Amino acid sequence: MASTDVLVIGAGVSGLTTAVCLAEAGQRVTVHAAEPPAETTSAVAGALWLPYLVEPADRVAGWGAATLAEFRALAADPATGVRLVSGVVAAANPDPPPWTEVVGAVPCRPGDLPAGYRAGWRLTSPLVTMPTYLEYLTGRLTAAGGRIERTRVTDLDSALTVAPVVVNCSGIGARELVPDPRVRPVRGQVVVVANPGLEEFFAEDPGPSPVLRYIFPHPTTVVLGGTAEAGTDDRRPDPAVTRRIVERCVEVVPALAGAEILAVRVGLRPARDEVRLAAEDRPGGRIVHNYGHGGGGVTLSWGCAREAAALATG
Repeated sequence: MASTDVLVIGAGVSGLTTAVCLAEAGQRVTVHAAEPPAETTSAVAGALWLPYLVEPADRVAGWGAATLAEFRALAADPATGVRLVSGVVAAANPDPPPWTEVVGAVPCRPGDLPAGYRAGWRLTSPLVTMPTYLEYLTGRLTAAGGRIERTRVTDLDSALTVAPVVVNCSGIGARELVPDPRVRPVRGQVVVVANPGLEEFFAEDPGPSPVLRYIFPHPTTVVLGGTAEAGTDDRRPDPAVTRRIVERCVEVVPALAGAEILAVRVGLRPARDEVRLAAEDRPGGRIVHNYGHGGGGVTLSWGCAREAAALATG
């Protein structure tokens, strides 16, 4: 008898959330990950609940709504790192994004927007301090009897010798592991600065632009962004990009001028033309794929994890 009912590949937000759902449902769960949670792309995320760079729209709406409800509940516990924060999303396009209704966003007055934006929406949305949240998920998994092992998985059929069900939450790693050439990296660089007293967020809806602007205040830090460089997998911070990010954010919030830079981080969003969330039965057992979340891994995490867990146990 295998000692593990389900093997989850990946310890980012998708893998950990799926593992928690399975373990709390009574499954014996092991997570195999090439990187610990603190070194995953998820740890670099801003991370505001806001669908971005992810399809298909109809399924994203359901996964996002389920995750929004969960985050709103988790925000009652400071130990989770989830808070409900108010702010503005601005855009050059006056058409409202599809997420505005589910989160209760209301249109801004033109005078409330920085120069260059034609429209904007004020909303209160979950903002997640990712290092804290990943620790919370790890603790919740451990409390439910699950465990994480630092192991790189290179073959899905071999993974089925560890457990009869494997959930593939390998993110950008799915490009080689599956292999799935439809997965492509979208490089994101952020700058973490000391919080000078900001309480509200600002973000722009950039459309297809590789240059983003967002300001996400956490209790002691502010995450400034960012970039969305498709096809680039270089994780080294670019000093020129760091300067540009800070300068563009100071244009919107002058109080950030001179804020101490604490860290510069780079992550690779696992983009795909659409999320792959489906079961695949093989002679050795069942594989459930849960990857390709682009910039929406946090935003879709609970909705996708619950569906993946149902596929794994159904």
